[in-house]
Amino acid sequence: MNVLIYLLPMALGLGLLGLLAFTWSLRSGQYEDMEGAAVRVLSDDDLDRRVERNMKDMAPR
Repeated sequence: MNVLIYLLPMALGLGLLGLLAFTWSLRSGQYEDMEGAAVRVLSDDDLDRRVERNMKDMAPR
């Protein structure tokens, strides 16, 4: 039972710390653009850059 004297405040403190971190992330705009990352994954911008770079390398000098 004596261990509860230490574990209960530690659990409450960690829970409060997690709650504070979550509210900070909400206020700082971490969840503003939920669709942007999904769309960026599907874009082929890096493929276009590689093709352009290869075309420049193959061009006569």
